[in-house]
Amino acid sequence: MHLETRVARLHGALLALVVLGVAPLPASAQTAPQPAAAAQPQRADPDLAVDPLQPDFNLAALPTTLRMPDGKWSFRVTHRFTRPLGQGDFGDLLSDAFGIDGGAQIGLEVRYGLFTGTQVGVHRTSDRTIQIFGQHSFLNERDGAPVGLDALIALEGENNLREHHQGGFGMLVSRKVARHAALYAEPIVVVNSSGFETGDNSTLVVGFGARYRLRPATYVFAEISPRLAGYDPGVNQISFGVEGRAGGHLFQLNVSNGFGTTLGQIARGGVSNDNWYFGFNIARKFF
Repeated sequence: MHLETRVARLHGALLALVVLGVAPLPASAQTAPQPAAAAQPQRADPDLAVDPLQPDFNLAALPTTLRMPDGKWSFRVTHRFTRPLGQGDFGDLLSDAFGIDGGAQIGLEVRYGLFTGTQVGVHRTSDRTIQIFGQHSFLNERDGAPVGLDALIALEGENNLREHHQGGFGMLVSRKVARHAALYAEPIVVVNSSGFETGDNSTLVVGFGARYRLRPATYVFAEISPRLAGYDPGVNQISFGVEGRAGGHLFQLNVSNGFGTTLGQIARGGVSNDNWYFGFNIARKFF
């Protein structure tokens, strides 16, 4: 009996060791799983935010320093009716729907954000002029700079880039004032603006412009593009008008003394200070 008792005790001890070997350890003795590191949220591209004082990449014709977000794009339509607003009396103007019944010069533009701070685009007008352009931002007031500063370069040609090739390059300087206005000064040289073999063959243009914010999404603007040197036929092109922003759209009504929407067309000036023309721009940002 004594031997059987000892064997039974030994059997029980072995059984207890087996159970302890396979049983899970108490929770306090286990290594607690480490929580997965929280994914860091990606910082939004600041260029995606609405700039309340620069709702678009242009005034009427002059470019602005608004930055295009990397990988995004926009589309713009420019439309200038060719009937002078001063032709005939008011009844004639009204019967022609303020020039809408007449012909027009139309421009179509696509703009793309190639890199951060760099944008490229193509603008074609209905007289078969094509302008290819690139623009890079060096300074931005959002980042604490005293002014916005961009470099602009363009290649332009008539008859779908087959004739009268012109080159344009310059700087765009902008300054925001009191959260209500944006001012622009833009010295630009257009090479071969005349297309003639003799005489002045290039033009120095200095565009000046301003946009004033009347309400959160309503603006008035004006621009003038005096030629300071070189080829300067006609008169300095002037435009002014009103515009409204609705989401990614900008709708603009303008009055100009010319039809130019490319650098070469601006360099050749407006038609006359006695003739003014109704027009509009429609722009759409796809971001």
